[in-house]
Amino acid sequence: MTTTHSDVPDIGRTGPAPATDAVPEAERLSEAERISLDELRARQLDRLRWTLRHAYENVPVYRRKFDEAGVHPDDCRDLADLAKFPYTTKHDLREAYPFGMFAVPRERVRRLHASSGTTGTPTVVGYTSDDLDTWATVMARSIAAAGGRPGHTVHIAYGYGLFTGGLGAHYGAEKLGCTVVPASGGMTARQVRLITDFRPEVIMVTPSYMLTLLDEFERQGIDPRTTSLRVGIFGAEPWTERMRRELEERAGLDAVDIYGLSEVMGPGVAQECAETKDGLHIWEDHFYPEVIDPVDGNVLPDGDTGELLFTSLTKQALPVIRYRTRDLTALRPGTARPAFRRMDKVTGRSDDMIILRGVNVFPTQIEEIVLGVDGLAPHFQLRLSRTGRLDELTVVVEADAETPAERRTGAAAEIVAKVKDGVGVSVGAEVVDPDTLERSVGKLRRVVDHRPST
Repeated sequence: MTTTHSDVPDIGRTGPAPATDAVPEAERLSEAERISLDELRARQLDRLRWTLRHAYENVPVYRRKFDEAGVHPDDCRDLADLAKFPYTTKHDLREAYPFGMFAVPRERVRRLHASSGTTGTPTVVGYTSDDLDTWATVMARSIAAAGGRPGHTVHIAYGYGLFTGGLGAHYGAEKLGCTVVPASGGMTARQVRLITDFRPEVIMVTPSYMLTLLDEFERQGIDPRTTSLRVGIFGAEPWTERMRRELEERAGLDAVDIYGLSEVMGPGVAQECAETKDGLHIWEDHFYPEVIDPVDGNVLPDGDTGELLFTSLTKQALPVIRYRTRDLTALRPGTARPAFRRMDKVTGRSDDMIILRGVNVFPTQIEEIVLGVDGLAPHFQLRLSRTGRLDELTVVVEADAETPAERRTGAAAEIVAKVKDGVGVSVGAEVVDPDTLERSVGKLRRVVDHRPST
């Protein structure tokens, strides 16, 4: 069965109302953001049941998985019933490459995005016209929650192309009524010139590349705090509260987190609100979250940390059912947007966790240590190797441009000592020249595994 436009439930595409900084925050919220909790739960159930039917009837992979699990879309009578249904994983999308997970005919697909495929077959995602409108809507909602307003200029330094970051941010900013500077990534000196000359109020970029931009401002003798930037929307990689403080102090802006992933939609699945900065509100009218124990798969109560799952509620081209993100977080009650639960900042990924001689090590733990050592930039990699039967971990981190060579040895020794004291494991450390570690779409690959496969 083919789903037509009229088959899709109302998805609440009311955009953020025009606002000025003088308008009370509650009056800036879109109608969808002012929904009551009871209304939201009813809407979620209606949309969830539609999504399960849509996936079952149009995607052979889902029909097979549901049948093997002994469940049918009609078995979903309550939101808690979702736990009966099987997971979707990145492996499923790769096995169905390129279009085997699509739930609409190809002629209805208006855009394709894909992962880089550097670690395997790319994952391909598709969007109908309605999907693109939904994406723009949640992105506009996100930018407004971060402090962006109609009439602001938004400098977008996320990568454009098959990566969803640049175009996702672009169409959301335009839908909100902003002027867009589609800078994309790279050409750092030119980015500084554009920010200086075009005077944007908002920048959207990975936090690691923002630090690179700040270094370039300072190299050119420009104090970043004197620029027009007032809001930084940072995503696409985990970052810590310590990094937030550094970004805000060096750039003189509000640093807020955005969350998303291509398989679920792209950026704009969840957004931290500027007025609270207390976690990311999930736009639950479009994306239903669960947190599970990554080992036994049991659904965890709100407040417990585990692996984040998402079920799309309104996507047409590529519905996802209980998609395992591998991101580690916890769900908490809403604050600035009361009906929408918050997720904690992602602390790491279940597949990025390193078990080193029985100790669990996450990149965010190392980041906290690196940021606390004088003379180092916050750009690092964790490189795994094996000597004999023992796994070894080396922290490779860039020095600040002004750090003298004699300081590097002491900084490396400080990292080794602090990791031993704070994490409880022995590692090696190497301090390298600035801009040595390769970046992809503005972010670093945090874990590099050089261990033999057998």
